[in-house]
Amino acid sequence: MKDSGSGSKLIALVGPAGAGKTSLAEAILFAAGAIPRLGAVRQGNSIGDATPEARARGGSTELNLMRFHWMDDNYVLLDIPGSPGFAADGRLALATADLALVVIDPDPARAPQVEPVLRQLEALGVPHAVFVNKIDQARGTIEELLEALQPMGDAAFVARQIPIRSGEQIDGFVDLALERAYHYRPGQPSERIAMPASIQAIEASARFHMLEQLADHDDILLEQLLSDEIPDLDLVFGDLTREMAAGQAIPLLFGSALNGFGVRRLLKMLRHDTPAMEETAKRLGIDEGTAQVFKIMNGSTVGRLALLRLFGGPAAEAAELTDGEGRLLRAGALFALQGLSATKLKAIERGDVVGVAKLDGVRAGDRLSITGKRTAAARPWEKATLNCALTLSVRDHKDEVLLSSAVGKLVEEDAGLDWSPDEWSQDMLIRGVTDEHLAMALDRLKRRYGVDISTRPPATAYRETIRKAVTQRGRHKKQSGGHGQFGDVVLEVRPLDRDQGFQFGERITGGAIPKQWIPAVELGVRDAMMKGPLGFPVVDVAVTLVDGSFHSVDSSELAFRLAGRLAMAEALAGGTPYLLEPFAQVSIMAPGSATSRITSSLAAKRGQLLGIAPRDGWSRWDVIEMLLPGAELHGLEAELRSLSQGMAHFEAAFDHFAEVNPKAASGIIQKRLEPA
Repeated sequence: MKDSGSGSKLIALVGPAGAGKTSLAEAILFAAGAIPRLGAVRQGNSIGDATPEARARGGSTELNLMRFHWMDDNYVLLDIPGSPGFAADGRLALATADLALVVIDPDPARAPQVEPVLRQLEALGVPHAVFVNKIDQARGTIEELLEALQPMGDAAFVARQIPIRSGEQIDGFVDLALERAYHYRPGQPSERIAMPASIQAIEASARFHMLEQLADHDDILLEQLLSDEIPDLDLVFGDLTREMAAGQAIPLLFGSALNGFGVRRLLKMLRHDTPAMEETAKRLGIDEGTAQVFKIMNGSTVGRLALLRLFGGPAAEAAELTDGEGRLLRAGALFALQGLSATKLKAIERGDVVGVAKLDGVRAGDRLSITGKRTAAARPWEKATLNCALTLSVRDHKDEVLLSSAVGKLVEEDAGLDWSPDEWSQDMLIRGVTDEHLAMALDRLKRRYGVDISTRPPATAYRETIRKAVTQRGRHKKQSGGHGQFGDVVLEVRPLDRDQGFQFGERITGGAIPKQWIPAVELGVRDAMMKGPLGFPVVDVAVTLVDGSFHSVDSSELAFRLAGRLAMAEALAGGTPYLLEPFAQVSIMAPGSATSRITSSLAAKRGQLLGIAPRDGWSRWDVIEMLLPGAELHGLEAELRSLSQGMAHFEAAFDHFAEVNPKAASGIIQKRLEPA
């Protein structure tokens, strides 16, 4: 990229799925002359959404980077997926942006879909503006849209434009700051026209409202308005820029990416109003000369790349970098990314976003210094809640090492994935944000690495316990020439109250069992509890070793461990065992319009409603608290989203175990006995 001397501007495109972020990125690149033709997501020829998974889905599945140069400035676009499952990977990249452009649909009824995005930007402190896409398809008014958006943040939504209509059709706009009217021309710059007489009064009222909003944070402008003075244009533009950067105002522009409407006006806003890179560094607590790593990519052509933004610079290939632990690293080849294309660079300038090879051991979130100084530790960043999981297995055992390596690379690339053992079953689970997210990850696993895998839902953490107390002897005796094996124990086994766990004690008298072998008895008891007579781990029992005997030659630690296991297994079988199932406390965040549907659906899944309360600080959102059987958690995310236009999500934590009714327990036990 050509260096303007002031560093590249980093713009993040965010918003709900389907709003047209990738189409807008394509329109921006075309308008700026970075690409010779205007591609389209639907036709599968856009710069973004170029992976097979994205093309098959018809939407973004991973972070895309695009670059362009316009009017002496360099820009990098971060196209961040709108679907919640795929957006998690872009959160760290989003924090490094100078400005976020929130792309939304013009329909006021769909405005609630943007609230999670707006709240995230507010929490990260990223300045942002709104671009209302598909304005040529608008059915509501800008005023209705603003009314729907305004409760969704602390900052004021400030309309910088109003539409010019011909009947029901929007065919132009008025720039309220400049007080100029423009007519849309498909694929070309808008044409300036005389202000239509029919809109002059509307324009004057809308402009005065915009100035009133800005005057809330500018006493000079307020005084001019009260004195009926005409505000200085530089003051108006200065307030628009300053208040957006300070998070006090959220400018709103509109257009149509597919037709090129409003794109060049948007580019001018980005050029003049995007906060400086130094402000972003200050927000992140980053020193001059530091690079922030925000993603790892494992590509087939260029290998492993660390995607980073350089705060300071310039830097060249083979530059020495220092990480937060003082390790000295040497940068490999530098690449500029344009969708799936990677172009090798000799050097990079301040503010630029590039991929750097050969930074082994570096992870997303790390900070690297190009000055030789040890960097400050990166601030902790909130990770996505991973509510969806699958157990993976290979069809050919020879592929187990390949599977582990391949999944490890996927997890390294995607902050919304995890690969770790289940705390209950110890099965290795791949976890994701949504079911769709997991499905895409598995598609990528098969395409890239050719691993033939099978999947199944995670095992539900059923447990079993007993109803009555039992006293049971267990004797292990074996003679096979030489020293034999002999262990003899008597156990009292009794049920405990729910969630009391396991207790072990002894009342041995007269040296019936030497003390050095009592721990072995406990180990044997624990062995038997790993799989009770119903086939599940045992909980909530107390075991007391009360008697036994030993042989001076044949007794050993192993013999008493085996005797303890035998006694415990028989005691459990005779103690009237029954099945327990886990219940989770589930917190569901959902738009209020979906609350009744969600509670009704979960009641049918044996959910117990604990309470409903407004979501703190959110507009017309609820928090629903429920107790839900653990077996119902698998698939819950997809169901909640289907009941809430894709917006609801949940967090779950284990709460307690409860008895399963006999009929259901019989089915669960029978299913466990069936071959896999």
